[in-house]
Amino acid sequence: MTENLSEEQLKKKRKESLLDDATKELNEWTGDDTAVEIHLFRMFSEVFKRHDKDDADALFIVGTKTTTPSLSAVSSAPVKPWVFSRVLALLGLSFGLLTLLFLVFHSDKAVPGMVFIGSLAVPFSLAIMFFEINVYKNISVFQATEVFLIGGIASLVATMVLYQIIPSGNGVDLGSALTIGFIEETGKLLIIGYFINSFRVNYIFNGMLIGACVGAGFAVFETSGYTGEFGLVTLFVRSWQAIGTHTIWSAMIGAAIILAKGRHKPVKGKTMVRPKFLRFYLLAVLLHAGWDWQAPMPWLSDFDIQKWLIIIVGWIVIFVLIDAGLREVRTLQGQHIIN
Repeated sequence: MTENLSEEQLKKKRKESLLDDATKELNEWTGDDTAVEIHLFRMFSEVFKRHDKDDADALFIVGTKTTTPSLSAVSSAPVKPWVFSRVLALLGLSFGLLTLLFLVFHSDKAVPGMVFIGSLAVPFSLAIMFFEINVYKNISVFQATEVFLIGGIASLVATMVLYQIIPSGNGVDLGSALTIGFIEETGKLLIIGYFINSFRVNYIFNGMLIGACVGAGFAVFETSGYTGEFGLVTLFVRSWQAIGTHTIWSAMIGAAIILAKGRHKPVKGKTMVRPKFLRFYLLAVLLHAGWDWQAPMPWLSDFDIQKWLIIIVGWIVIFVLIDAGLREVRTLQGQHIIN
């Protein structure tokens, strides 16, 4: 059979096999033993469809006593977020107009707005995406905003405390990059765990949302700080790179905490030494370290290959966790799981 396949088809088949192996291994960390099919176009199919204001309002009016659905009413269908794309487009347009104001009219007054909107656009839009993905609809917009703002700042404070205790080096060699990854992911972890306990949430999608909001807040304030220090070029670079950094790394950690802590139990110290948590936490640390590390292979820097590889790996993990979240819904509802 394989003899009849073209070289191109064989390459495609090998890639699919590698992806299946990777998702199967990651899925075993969540408690299942099957490969996860990744359907990008299906997941984002609603982005390209027309939606009216009422559709968007319905997605945001959730999380209160009267708008949180019962478990039996929660949807276990594949998630199809779309509002985040409208938020991203709105922020992107705002940033474009501010940039125009700066470049054409040479108005320095546009710079603070550029820094704010440019830092906010991608991380905040991703946080909205995870808000849509939370099919339990048990966390309100106000709560998510609280985690985004207070959690983002608190995680920076926790990180700075850890930096005072642990020497981090120059940030570019492997040992230093690993230390920075450990410090920053641990700083965010402490705040994510606090909010999971505070909100008393118990579902994978809840953990992903809280983690994403903390990570998004962290990313926004960090990028603003770096832009103030190094200039607007930093803003343009870090803005697009935010699609695969703090927000999704923290979403992994939030989901891992839920997987490890046990249903209706608080996050405790012993939660952090369980394999279900440690695997995803260490993966987030390694992805972060890989992002900062200046690898001794110059070709990895060409066209940001190193960054793109890390972004792809990060999103594969997110897709596996989304699949685990939907499987959790079906399990809780007593439905038969069809892979």
